[in-house]
Amino acid sequence: MLGSTGSIGRQALDVLSALPDQFRVVALAAGRNGALLSEQAAHFRPASVSMEDEREASRLELPAGTRIVGGPDALERLATSQDVDLVVVGTGGVVSLRPVLAALAAGRIVATANKETLVAGGQLVMPLARARAAEVRVSDPRHPLASPLGWLRPIDSEHSAIWQCLAGEAMDTVARLVLTASGGPFLDGPDDLASVTPEMALRHPTWSMGAKITIDSATLANKGLEVIEAHWLYDVPYDAIDVTIHPQSVVHSAVLFTDGSLKAQLGTPDMRLPIQYALTHPRRLPSRVAPPDLVAAGRLDFRAPDTARFPALAIAREAGRAGPRASAALIAADDVAVARFLDGTLDFPGIPRLLEHAVARFGSGPDDLDVDQLVALDAEVRAAFATGSVGGAGR
Repeated sequence: MLGSTGSIGRQALDVLSALPDQFRVVALAAGRNGALLSEQAAHFRPASVSMEDEREASRLELPAGTRIVGGPDALERLATSQDVDLVVVGTGGVVSLRPVLAALAAGRIVATANKETLVAGGQLVMPLARARAAEVRVSDPRHPLASPLGWLRPIDSEHSAIWQCLAGEAMDTVARLVLTASGGPFLDGPDDLASVTPEMALRHPTWSMGAKITIDSATLANKGLEVIEAHWLYDVPYDAIDVTIHPQSVVHSAVLFTDGSLKAQLGTPDMRLPIQYALTHPRRLPSRVAPPDLVAAGRLDFRAPDTARFPALAIAREAGRAGPRASAALIAADDVAVARFLDGTLDFPGIPRLLEHAVARFGSGPDDLDVDQLVALDAEVRAAFATGSVGGAGR
């Protein structure tokens, strides 16, 4: 479990604690929250743990026999350990690309909530997943691992929904993918988004998520990133990927087929459901998540996104069309923009402005980037926009 102390990591461990006979946690990796990592290690008793902050790692209180794995390649070593079958990636940032690539190359299944895996590295990751699937397909075309999504399993609720809708379907019967978006807290107001504060933006109407994804939901940047992910995951052209606003967050996404049928996946807005589906696929096991109550919901609304009010969606879609360099610059810039908004050095409309500037400045050039070049580009974009005003968007 990479990122065990973050929002996805904590929820994934909650899922695992409810399925003690199905899984054994053999490794935990975290950033700086040593106290919580110590608690998790005491409960799950992994063979190995790792921390980004190595000084904090030296203070961990661990069960007897649990070893600390350190060094710059710690995540890769954990992800390829002989006792690991499945790697859950709950870490943010391009740092996750190396362990994902290493895990797939070593024949490990990857369940990921990390956006950079596909937005920045889709051209590197998906060929590995497809190659693994092709190896299995030779001997057993019906095996769950005969599909690339058996190897690279999406944890996002939207991509989990599409994955579930595609079960048993042939891709040549797919007409369009429909990603749903809650619209966030500012769907209908205020008119002046420059007045929005971090506290206001963090009050998501339907989902309980980490701060970064909550702000991305408020700007609709997250939906633009998911469009790019969908392109890579399902090998579908951008023109066949729609975004629809659905404030109740009950329909998590849908697939339109060539015969006119629309298949949707519905569920309670709880990240533990897509996490569990990725862990237990192709089986469905009982979960702690309450099922949706359609009578209580009363109504389900849908509308087109307002790209004038939320320009980040269109900026992200165009970056995806431009290619891997532009989308890598986009996601690095988004991380910087959200951090600056949260610390008060960038206003809310400044987030999409910063994204647009980053794509324009760094999005041109060769797209055949390897992982070292992607990491270098990520660092260059971050350094360029860490301070200063962006088109008048600074405070």
